[in-house]
Amino acid sequence: MKNITLIGAGRSASSLIKYLLEQSLTYDFQLVVADQSLEIAQQKINNHANGKAVALSLDQTELRQQLIQKSDVVISMLPAFMHTTIAEDCLAFGKHLVTASYISKEMKALDEQAKAKGLIFMNECGLDPGIDHMSAMKVIDEIREKGGKMLLFESFCGGLVAPESDTNLWNYKFTWNPRNVVLAGQGGAAKFIQEGKYKYIPYHKLFRRTEFFHVEGYGKFEGYANRDSLNYRSIYGLDDILTLYRGTIRRVGFSRAWNMFVQLGMTDDSYIMEDSENMSYREFINSFLPFSHTDTVELKTRYMLGIEQDDEQWDMLVELDIFNPDKIVGLKEATPAQILEKILAESWKLAPEDKDMIVMYHKFGYELNGEKKQIDAKMVTIGEDQTYTAMAKTVGLPVGIVSLQILTGKIKTPGVQLPISKEVYEPVLAELEQQGIHFSEMEVPYVGY
Repeated sequence: MKNITLIGAGRSASSLIKYLLEQSLTYDFQLVVADQSLEIAQQKINNHANGKAVALSLDQTELRQQLIQKSDVVISMLPAFMHTTIAEDCLAFGKHLVTASYISKEMKALDEQAKAKGLIFMNECGLDPGIDHMSAMKVIDEIREKGGKMLLFESFCGGLVAPESDTNLWNYKFTWNPRNVVLAGQGGAAKFIQEGKYKYIPYHKLFRRTEFFHVEGYGKFEGYANRDSLNYRSIYGLDDILTLYRGTIRRVGFSRAWNMFVQLGMTDDSYIMEDSENMSYREFINSFLPFSHTDTVELKTRYMLGIEQDDEQWDMLVELDIFNPDKIVGLKEATPAQILEKILAESWKLAPEDKDMIVMYHKFGYELNGEKKQIDAKMVTIGEDQTYTAMAKTVGLPVGIVSLQILTGKIKTPGVQLPISKEVYEPVLAELEQQGIHFSEMEVPYVGY
C-alpha cells in the first residue's frame, strides 16, 4: 500500500484530510497525519481504516525522517519557514513534496536537485496562492490559443463572512490569521502596472485607493492593492501586459473605515507600548490623540479623523467598544498592532454557527483580430461549518487533488514549481468543480482604464 504523509493538521487541513481519506478507498493508500497534537490528528482522521495519527514535533528528526522515508508523497501544511527542513528530507529519501505556500528562495534553490532525482516539489497550490494561479492560467492559455494578446489582468481574492452570518457594521469577521489582517499592506508601497506605467501606493494611502466590482447574487465588493502585483508577470508570461493588478477583497466601506486605524497609528507593529497590560481600551485610543483638558476622547477622535457624528464610520468604531474605560488590554509589552488585534478579535470572532465565504474575481482584457475583449471570472464558496470552512476547502482540496495526481503518476514534470501548467491545472480545476468550487466565466464589454 502506498503512503501519503501529511505534516501539520491545523484548521486548513480539515477538508484536505477528509478528501484524501475518501479517495484512499478508491486508490488504496494510507494517509498518515502527523501533528504536534496527537488528539487533533486523531480527531481529523476519525477512526478511518486508512488513516493513521502520529504525534510529531519538527525537532524529532529521527521520527520525522522515518515517516518521510516510508512515504510516496509528503504534504507540508506547516508554517512556510519550516518547509525547507521537510524538503531536504524529501530530497534525501527521494520523495515528492506538496505545499500551499509561496516558493521561498530556499525552496527554489533545491530545484536542480529535485529535477536530477525526478522529484516533484509542488508549491503554491492552496487558495491564494493556488486556485488563483490555476484559474488564471486556464483562461490566459485559452486566450493565447485563439491568437489573442493579453492587455489587462486583474485578480482579487478575499476571505469574508457568509451573508447569513454577517452581523456587524464592518461586514467582516476573522476567517484566517487575524495578525495577517492587521498587518496587511505593510512593509513597502503596493506596486502594479497600469496602461504601461508603473504605479505605487504608499501604505498610508492604500485603503483609500480601492476598486469596485459586483458579484451576481452577492452584491458589491471592493479591492485594495496587494503589496507587489508584479511578482507573477514573468511566471504568467505577461511581461508585455499593459495593466497588471492583484488585490484583496472586502465589502464596500471596510477599507475606508480601516483607514482610521492606519491614520491613528494603531496598526504599527514596530514598537512596544509601555504598561500595555494595565491599559484600558479607552486609554489605548487616547494615547494616539492630542492632549486636552476639556475635550472627550470621542470628540478628539472625531476631530482628528474628520468624522461627523452621523457618519457610519463613527458607528463602526463605537461597535468595537473601543472607548470602554473598563475593558483592559491585558497584554504585556504589546505593540499597537497586537492590541488592535485583541480588540478586533472580540468583535469579529466567528460564532459557532457562523459560516465563512471565499470570493475570487479575475478580469482578463485582451485583443483579438483588432477587437478589444474582456472576460470576467468569478468564484464564491461558502463554508459548511466551523470545521469544513470555505477557507479549509479552498486551501486544502487543491493540495489534496495535486497530491493524489502525483501519487497516481498523472503529474510527472519534476522540479520546484507552482501549478501553472496544463498538466496540473486542468485535472485540479475539473476535480474542484466536482467538489463545488467553480468559476463562472462571462464575456463582457471591454472596460480597460
